[in-house]
Amino acid sequence: MHNLEKLKPLALLILRVGLGVIFIYHGWPKLITHTHETLQAFPHMGFPSYFAYIAGIVELFGGILLIAGLFTRIAALLIAGEMAIAILRVHLPQGGIMAVGNYQFPLACAVGAFALVALGAGAISLDRAIFKDKA
Repeated sequence: MHNLEKLKPLALLILRVGLGVIFIYHGWPKLITHTHETLQAFPHMGFPSYFAYIAGIVELFGGILLIAGLFTRIAALLIAGEMAIAILRVHLPQGGIMAVGNYQFPLACAVGAFALVALGAGAISLDRAIFKDKA
């Protein structure tokens, strides 16, 4: 088991990069390519249309920060919070808690992001390089 502990920095890097890519992929269209459609979709989900910009910023820039490993805990907390809101306000009303298929993706993203909140960015990150003396 002690040998597996040596994989922790790599595991955290892979988790950060994987989640970062997912959130960049989902944030980019909200802000850059399909903004008009997103602004129209958000009111149908029960949110003001300007929340599309908030979601896009959290996803795009949060994803970039996760990949870089910079301000990881803050970015991951915002992402986990956004996913929790999406689950509670959008996905659960479509079928309840037993309809896991409706919310499995945002749940996995929220859980992964929360793990980064709790564990931090790891050794292979800008957080470690910049803030190592302050941790």
